[in-house]
Amino acid sequence: MKIFEPKIISALKGYNGKQLTSDIIAGIIVAIIALPLSIALAIASGVSPEKGLYTAIVAGFVISLFGGSRVNISGPTAAFATIVAGIVAQHGTSGLVIATIMAGIMLIVMGLCKFGALIKYIPYTITTGFTSGIALTIVIGQLKDFLGLTFAPGTHAVETMEKLSAVAASIATINWESVLVGVIALVILIVWPKISKKIPGSLIAVVAGVVIVKFTGLNVNTIGDLYSISASVPSPALPDFSFGAVRELISPAFTIAILAGIESLLSCVVSDGMINDRHNSNTELIAQGLGNICSGIFGGIPATGAIARTAANVKNGGRSPISGMVHAIVLLLILVVLMPYAQWIPMPVIAAILFVVAYNMCEWRHFVDICKTAPKSDISVLVLTFVLTVVFDLVVAIEIGMLLAAILFIKRMADVTRIRPWVTSEEMVSDDNGRLKKIPAFTQVYEIDGPMFFATSDKFASIPVKDETKVIVLRMRNVSALDVSALRTIGEVWEKFSAKGITVIFSHVNKQPMKVMKKSGFYEQVGQDSFAKNIDAALAKAESLTK
Repeated sequence: MKIFEPKIISALKGYNGKQLTSDIIAGIIVAIIALPLSIALAIASGVSPEKGLYTAIVAGFVISLFGGSRVNISGPTAAFATIVAGIVAQHGTSGLVIATIMAGIMLIVMGLCKFGALIKYIPYTITTGFTSGIALTIVIGQLKDFLGLTFAPGTHAVETMEKLSAVAASIATINWESVLVGVIALVILIVWPKISKKIPGSLIAVVAGVVIVKFTGLNVNTIGDLYSISASVPSPALPDFSFGAVRELISPAFTIAILAGIESLLSCVVSDGMINDRHNSNTELIAQGLGNICSGIFGGIPATGAIARTAANVKNGGRSPISGMVHAIVLLLILVVLMPYAQWIPMPVIAAILFVVAYNMCEWRHFVDICKTAPKSDISVLVLTFVLTVVFDLVVAIEIGMLLAAILFIKRMADVTRIRPWVTSEEMVSDDNGRLKKIPAFTQVYEIDGPMFFATSDKFASIPVKDETKVIVLRMRNVSALDVSALRTIGEVWEKFSAKGITVIFSHVNKQPMKVMKKSGFYEQVGQDSFAKNIDAALAKAESLTK
């Protein structure tokens, strides 16, 4: 499979008018779904509402055009809300643009380096932990608007815990009219999907909220009360890049790139199962990179594949990248024609929409299942990632979560690696073919099970040797991997035994360990005669040496 092969090339082969009609209908429906979500996610990210639409329009079109999936729909998602809000608070919108463009470049590099398959090495406990943490941070961030609270003058609430503290301090200012509108919107969002699957509940909730506030005169904040809304078409502009800004934003940009890669490829996998197709992961990463670069240039925020919008696209007949491009064009028309009316949308409705988004992404059932069934090490990674996401930020959570997961994995691999001796008698020990073996006199046989690497070197270095031993056979049929640290220990042990006049025979060395031994020069150092194809040959050689 080629590194860069946009799916639109193969999708347009045999394309016909019937499929075009289906793609256009699906694109329009997805655009209607994306409209309130894009606005809500922009607000949750700490930017003006139209920037969410800029993202869905620009990134959505570019990624559909160049992407590695037929049906993946990209745009702003809840996964980015917390980290984007933090970047905007510390570095402003220009810093966000720089971080988004940098993340796009990183995604392109990942795709060109064929990292598409490597995303799967991110542990499930970490993705579940930070996803659940992000969901909770979104809920906490929207409590102010849902409850209609008034923070005290000078309140600085950027981080999640600061927001929670500010909510607790101002709970006495709760606006029950806001709560009423928010609860009505929440009920609509929960009940409406049971009534109709075609029209998104978020759109109904927005319309209902606007009507209620507009015609009853309730004292409820709207988008127009808090934001200046622009209906202009997004235009390209580059921020002022500086080495200092790039250095400060490299870590959050990397986090954005990893999140975009994980979520987009996960969305592709889900859609593959729905349409019986196979996406090109590296092409998708490159397309995500191009989309994020263009989104940053045109004033948008980070984008990635959106699973819910992708599923809606498939269920409504979308089968080619055309539907994703139509979705972007429809949103552009809505931006130009209807965006001024977005100022009427009540803030409690936006909060209610984000509550539902947070619930759908929180994966609390998977969280509970892991806590019930997983090993303690996995649970610790899950809980730590979750807590760090909420208390600190996503960058810290992923960095420390990955570090802890790697350390625990190393420990787990070291624990399962063992070196066990064969007793020098007629012990009933079977070989690869199930035959029983007798160890020759003055010979010790040690069987190594598991990978040999830096964390297991000490086990190998402490092999006990009897005084009368003349030959040691190291059976390595179950050693799948060998690293430099373990090889160095093997070399030291071999030299120690050789100095005592003991011959070491390596039995059944697998491909990867043998490659390491030959590349390092160890194979030539000990000589070809020190290696046996299997245990039969090794024992025969040992017997000839001890006669």
